[in-house]
Amino acid sequence: MYRKDKETNRTKDNDRFRVKTGDEIHGKRRRVEDENDRDKDIIFGRNSVTEAIKAGRPIDSVMVARGEHSGSIPKILADAKSAGLPIKEVDRRKLDFMCGHENHQGIIAVGAVKAYSTIDDIFKTAEERGESPFIIVCDEIEDPHNLGAIIRTAEAAGAHGVIVPKRRSASLSFTVSKTSAGAVEFMHVARVTNIPQTLDELKERGLWVYCADMDGETFYNANLKGAVALVIGSEGNGVGRLVKEKCDVILSMPMKGRINSLNASVAAGILMYEISKQRDL
Repeated sequence: MYRKDKETNRTKDNDRFRVKTGDEIHGKRRRVEDENDRDKDIIFGRNSVTEAIKAGRPIDSVMVARGEHSGSIPKILADAKSAGLPIKEVDRRKLDFMCGHENHQGIIAVGAVKAYSTIDDIFKTAEERGESPFIIVCDEIEDPHNLGAIIRTAEAAGAHGVIVPKRRSASLSFTVSKTSAGAVEFMHVARVTNIPQTLDELKERGLWVYCADMDGETFYNANLKGAVALVIGSEGNGVGRLVKEKCDVILSMPMKGRINSLNASVAAGILMYEISKQRDL
């Protein structure tokens, strides 16, 4: 166990067909780009989505036309659920747009640039380095630029992994990869169903959990050594109430100007490097 009492902190592209090789599948794929679906890798059509799931291809989510239950759709959705993939019912016009009005047959899969890791993978990396675990938990960070920036800083600051929720979170899209400047290739990103339960698990495994919020103690005075999980809240609402209740210590940053908050990735960067500094000392 890593968790110990601390003296100062006792509170708790175009439409195309592409034939792929190796472990890849034959399927219809299209790169789309718009305000809400930027740089996403799209697999569409019932057979293509079926084979993508069967092949274990990294998939962020499966989108199905609202009210579509014909033919093989129920079986595809069941397979997606068994694989732990988020399923979203959307307006058929959204699918039309995302596929460039090709025949998507009511279903598409949104691909990821990299397969997700597990929490065990993160702990294994810490153990291999001979270090106490240092984990970043993103509570509903929905802006892919923010998530990419957080992953980039996490890798540079020596964190062992990043945890994101399956829903209401940016996924491992091409925008995230690009913004991370390639750091996503070297950083474990685990996706979980429930952040509060995950924090309970991390505490059971010996970590102290900190979160950034305006109502906390100034981070200058915090003891951030040892096994640490740092929670960063969403761009608009910050850390959720249930998540905050699971945190041992709430940290704040003094604001000396007229603006009373920082961009999520900026706040994350400041706190990550404070943790990194204390770990080095």
